[in-house]
Amino acid sequence: MSIAAEPYAFPFAPETCALLVIDMQRDFLEPGGFGAALGNDVSLLRRTIAPNRRLLDAWRGAGLQVLHTREGHQPDLSDLPEAKKTRARSALTIGDAGPMGRILVRGEKGHAIIPELAPLPAEPVIDKPGKGALWATDLHATLQRLGIRQLVVTGVTTEVCVHTTVREANDRGYDCLVPADCVGSYFPDLHAAALKMISAQGGIFGWVSHSDHVLAALSP
Repeated sequence: MSIAAEPYAFPFAPETCALLVIDMQRDFLEPGGFGAALGNDVSLLRRTIAPNRRLLDAWRGAGLQVLHTREGHQPDLSDLPEAKKTRARSALTIGDAGPMGRILVRGEKGHAIIPELAPLPAEPVIDKPGKGALWATDLHATLQRLGIRQLVVTGVTTEVCVHTTVREANDRGYDCLVPADCVGSYFPDLHAAALKMISAQGGIFGWVSHSDHVLAALSP
């Protein structure tokens, strides 16, 4: 079975493929959240909700593995490097009181995944302190235990947490497919460049496709 993609068809093996939904959190996607407070247009991220919902429903309907990630830190910020906290030099930073509670702190309202894409009880949720989902987490061990060798990666933002995770997964031997309509960025030019980087040079980091092609592969 294959999925139409760039730079060539993705060799889809459903029994060893998982859907990995990256950081679809309230603080990043909802009006009044941290992302909006920094002056970002959250509609550029919210356009990914509907295609992610369709893909998630179909993936679950096919009985395939789903995992979710959330970026955030321990309440005492013991896992937050000083460089990450101070780098943005913005009025609001990680750990500060934000519109939806303390910013990027686990357990706060803004840290939660948006209701439209809420995980089911059996779906693992990986809490990560960095941009990549495989650094300082048990994601790799979880995927190995589940027998997963391929990932369909969706979520936000394209050039940061999605891209970092795809690169990390590539180095660990996973084949990654990114549906372009299911990932988003506050910066359209960076979104486009990040996708191009994934499929460049014969798919140096993975494949880029569209959710319609994935849905077609999941159809009975």
